[in-house]
Amino acid sequence: MLTDVRPIVSTLRRHRLTATLLVLQIALTCAIVCNAVFLIGDRVSWMLTPSGIAEGDLMRIIVSDIGPRRDLHARVEADLAALRAIPGAQAVTVGNSLPFGGNAWNSGLKLDRSQQSPSATVAMFYGESLVETLGTRLVGGRLFRPQEYAWVDDLVAGKATSSHVAMMTSDLANRLFPGESAIGKEVFVGGEPVRVVGVLERLPAARVGAREDVNNTLMMPWRMVPAYGGGYFVRARHGEAAHVLKDAVAALKRVEPRRVIVEARLYSDIRGRYFANDRAMTVLLAAVSVALLVVTALGIVGLASFWVAQRRRQIGVRRALGASRTAILRYFQTENFLLASMGIALGMALAYGINVLLMRQYELPRLPWTYLPVGAIVLWGLGQAAVLAPALRAASVPPVVATRG
Repeated sequence: MLTDVRPIVSTLRRHRLTATLLVLQIALTCAIVCNAVFLIGDRVSWMLTPSGIAEGDLMRIIVSDIGPRRDLHARVEADLAALRAIPGAQAVTVGNSLPFGGNAWNSGLKLDRSQQSPSATVAMFYGESLVETLGTRLVGGRLFRPQEYAWVDDLVAGKATSSHVAMMTSDLANRLFPGESAIGKEVFVGGEPVRVVGVLERLPAARVGAREDVNNTLMMPWRMVPAYGGGYFVRARHGEAAHVLKDAVAALKRVEPRRVIVEARLYSDIRGRYFANDRAMTVLLAAVSVALLVVTALGIVGLASFWVAQRRRQIGVRRALGASRTAILRYFQTENFLLASMGIALGMALAYGINVLLMRQYELPRLPWTYLPVGAIVLWGLGQAAVLAPALRAASVPPVVATRG
């Protein structure tokens, strides 16, 4: 292979424009594909973020009642009783938010009342027996006691006072109290003191800003009502969610026929809608990457075929002087390897440049160096596969071609 390098370099110097264009094409493909694959992996990892809840068994129903808002609590209790009576319904509640559910309730949390800025912005979850309904796991402390719950509308109207207890996720607890237990600690939410009584394994926010804050969540013992933004959450027996959802809608309509069912969705659909943009971006990036690789391969095939046609007599002379078919094949493969190597080297530098730009503009993480050798191997392999057919045609040129005019 090394004996072919000097004549290859000499030939490439005589075809600088076409060689340069191919090198630039490979470099651009390398840079874009490395970053695209990195972004695809990042998006897929984000879409697979665990929620810690019984995703396959959950559903949400949002209703809008017509008429005056009287007897809200009695209406909610009647609705919950109807839902609990459904065969296959394991747990029901009225809650304000679901992980990745889109309806966000946020608040600032401070460790000291006198702080000028909050220690964290937390997603707030409300609902009686919400932990049991969602299926999230308690890893420390205790659940709320029945006497600690208060109706949210009574709290807003000043008819009730909060019990000043809360549960938080382990991520938030570790962030606020590193190396310590959060149980019994006091934090301030909305200026009010709150004592941590339980720690949940995880509970992602309904709408996430920074990904590192995905589990910055706090749960309060407030009973929700639909009129204040609550929805009915139902957990079905495993495998029965679809028919339980239909029965739940029918049960709620029987309780109040005039009400409007605003939404009735399985949690899988809710989560899918939340990540719809990420999924679309992943497909788009994958399509762009494949298209670039195909265009690059076609460019290599076209250029190699052009050079084989141009050098047909030269190849015949080499064959007449004793060059074997393997030597001719190796010559074109080496030539492609050199061009691809130059393009890959330039593409790696360009890939990091693009990544730095993306980091500054969109706060994306740094491109791991491991993506570069993988990209190089892919492009080397692509180049060798693309040049194989033209190289085989070159190797099949008979020595007699050298004697023709």
